[in-house]
Parts: sequence; structure tokens; C-alpha cells
Amino acid sequence: MDTDLQRLTDLIQNGHRCVSISTVEEEEALILVRTAVVDLGLDSLIWSNSRGVRDGALADTAAVADSENAAAALYYLATLTRRVVAILLDLSPHLKDERTLRQFRDVLLVFKQTGSHLVLIDGAGELPPSVRPYATAFELSLPDEKALEALLRETLREAVTPAGPSGIVVDLSRKDLGAVVRNLRGLTPRQARQVIIDSIGPDRRFDAHDVNSILAEKRKHLRGAGLLEYVESPVDIDEIGGLRRLKFWLEQRRDSLCDEAAIFGLEPPRGVLMLGVQGAGKSLSAKAVATAWQRPLLRLDAGALYDKFIGESERRLRDALRQAEAMSPIVLWIDEIEKAFASAAAQSSDGGLSKRMFGALLTWMQEHRSGVFLIATANDIEALPPELLRKGRFDEIFFIDLPDADARRDIFRIHLKKRRRDPKRFGLDQLADAAEGFSGAEIEQAIVAAMHDAYARRADDLTTGDILDAVKRSPPLSVTMAERLAALRKWAAPRCVPAD
Repeated sequence: MDTDLQRLTDLIQNGHRCVSISTVEEEEALILVRTAVVDLGLDSLIWSNSRGVRDGALADTAAVADSENAAAALYYLATLTRRVVAILLDLSPHLKDERTLRQFRDVLLVFKQTGSHLVLIDGAGELPPSVRPYATAFELSLPDEKALEALLRETLREAVTPAGPSGIVVDLSRKDLGAVVRNLRGLTPRQARQVIIDSIGPDRRFDAHDVNSILAEKRKHLRGAGLLEYVESPVDIDEIGGLRRLKFWLEQRRDSLCDEAAIFGLEPPRGVLMLGVQGAGKSLSAKAVATAWQRPLLRLDAGALYDKFIGESERRLRDALRQAEAMSPIVLWIDEIEKAFASAAAQSSDGGLSKRMFGALLTWMQEHRSGVFLIATANDIEALPPELLRKGRFDEIFFIDLPDADARRDIFRIHLKKRRRDPKRFGLDQLADAAEGFSGAEIEQAIVAAMHDAYARRADDLTTGDILDAVKRSPPLSVTMAERLAALRKWAAPRCVPAD
């Protein structure tokens, strides 16, 4: 796989006059561009509206007089007769001005004659339509595990001193080192370095106990991105009631994730689609996958992908999928996928955006080879684009039905135990029979309601009778939406595998 340096060098050597790097990691982008320029033996200039135009290689050189204004800086660049690489920081907002935009296009013409190049580094902002066709987009790659291990060693080496209070103790086995590096995947070098430093903490130690703190710090960075969100999943698969066939399917494929399976000729599983009634346990099923395979579970917020600016929504989807791949192996969960791409199944009023987004997702599903296992959950089958249900998109399509008596008994046991009650004190068989037609979520709410009732009347403790009363007071969704549930079961019977 080509490195960022090689890709950028190739673009410059192949005559791309304008390269656009959209990133908040300005320092990383600057190091990359300056390295490429030095390797090619070219001169460079750098501009910002705070310091003007100055030498791109020497930090303390004087700036060109009165070049802080974007239009003035571009005018100066247009007077150059030698070949240079001009690095422009945060220029895109200034191109809204007609004079600056005109000057920018003039520079492109001059640079074509002199063999020079523009490199735009912007934290945010879209280039104007009249400029976009001339700018080659360049994305910085996230570091792989080899690069992250080198960064980890370098950061720890800088933090360790031979003596003195600033020294730290590093105690990591090879296995622990691998776990740390895997948890750093998906972060930029700057973010990874900061997470490592934060994990050292006041105890001035870096050991196996810091794996969890690294994961917690990583979640903070991901929440800031607003596209991928970490979801906590149960530690033990036994904490999830029912779903016996799904659990068996997962157990069978657990070993196919290793290198030996690849040698045998097996490809790792790529994803499942889960259909079912609301509250039946689709979200819990997604957590079951992450728990069974001991992988982080990330939820893609499809609603956050859509943006009012042309092309921005597609870019956000690409960024989210790219970040997911960089963090692999993971479980990627798209909840209620039919709401995110509903317009892709019919004529829409969004100018074809939903169809383009859905097409990009399908292409990624078909082509990606990373360790990302995709889980898509849906409530409304009629809103699903038919292309999504075609054989080969997913390894399996599971139908999450309401739990049967055995599963309901397990669910009561799990939720009572979770609330520090001994399940042996309750009539689980009686409760399971009374809650026929209840979803797992409705069973949990019945227990919560019964606990509120018991506490309000100052009862000694929760009883089976309290829970039975709560069950009888609340009709389940299977009663209020019986017709829809019957239609859903009829549709799923020949098309899906029952999860339980």
C-alpha cells in the first residue's frame, strides 16, 4: 500500500497544479508536504492570513510585505517566474470574495506555465464550484498498527528519563502492547500521542491497566467526531437472554476470524441484517455479536451524515467508513437503516442524495476487505431498498421475533439479577407464562415498574406478585400492533433465519 508521502510526491511529479488537503491535523499535513517538497528538491512558500507569504522551509524568515490579505498574496504568487510549491493555509473561506477567487484562478494559469504547484490545507470549508474541478482532493491516511507501535514507543521513550521525578515506569508484555496498539487504531498521530500521554497519568506508569483508560480516552475523541459512537456491550454473552440460533451462528464463526481459517480458505464473515418488531431485541443482538467476538461496537449515526452542502454528506459517509476500517477489527452497527436510506427505495425530493449515499454504502459493503463486521437493524421492511436484501449483501438475514417462554424466563432472570435480586426467590415460570407476547424491553420495564410500586408503598422487597401486577397493567406491543406483527412474520418466514 502506498504511503501518503509517495502518493503526494506522485501527484506533484505528475503535474497536478492544485492539491487540496481537508484536515484538522494541520501540523501533520505540513510535515508531509514539506517532506515531499524537500525530497523533490523544490522551493516552497507558505501563506496564512496571520503571517503572510514567507519561506516554506525556514521558520523565522521575514514575510513578503503586505501579503496577509489573501488577494494580495495570490497576486504576489502570480508574479513568480520560478517553479515553487505554494502552501496556502485556510484559503477556502477567502475564495467567497470575487476578487480573491479571480486572483486564485489567475495563479492557476501562471503556475501551469511555470510548472509550480498549489497545496491547500484547510480545516473545514468547501472550495467554490468554479475551483473544485482543478483541485485534486488528498486525504491523510490514519496510521496502521505498525506506525502506531512506532509512535507508542517513541512517545514512551520521550516520557522516560534516566532519573528524576519526571521518569515513568513502563511494564508491558508483548500481548499487552498489541492490545494497546489495537485500541489506538482510528486515531490520528496527534490524537494517539495525546491519549498515550493522558494514560500515563499521575501514577507515572504505563502498563496493562492503561488499556481501559486508552479505550475511554478514545471514546471522547470519537464522540467529538459525531459520526461513530462507542456502545457499551455486556461482558458475558450469558447476560443476553434468548437468541439461541444467533448465538450458535456467532460461535461457529468465531474461529473463522483467525489466520488459520484464511489458510483453510474461509473468508471472515462480513455482516448480518436483523429485522424485527420494535423492542424485540435487535439492539441487544448487535451487542451480542460484539460480546461473542470480543470486538468494540461502534454505532454509525446515519442522521449526522446528512449536510446541507453539496458533496458534504457523501464525504462524511466516506470518512466514517474509512475510520471504521482503520479501527478494525470492530463491529459497525447502523441502527434503523431504513430511516437513513428510505428515499433510496423510491422517488425522492432530495436530488438523489439518498440514492447516492445508499449506492456508496453498497459499494463499500461489496468491496471492503477490512475486519469490519457490519450489523444493520431495521423495523420497517417495506421501506428497505430491495438491493439491500439481495443475496450476497449480508452473510445472513436474521428475524428477531418476540421471545418464547424459555427466553422470557432467561430475560426475567437476567434483569432481576442486574437489580441485585436473587432470581431463585421468584416464580420465573409463572412470570414467563404471564408475559407471553412481551418483548425483552417490555419485560424489563415491567420489572422497573414493579420496583417503583414496591418502593412507593414501602414494601419489604420486590415479589413475584408485584411483577405480575405490572405485567397485567401494561398490554404489550404485540397486542396493540397484532396485524403488523402478523404481516412481518409472514414476510420473514421464507426469507430470514429465526434468531431464536
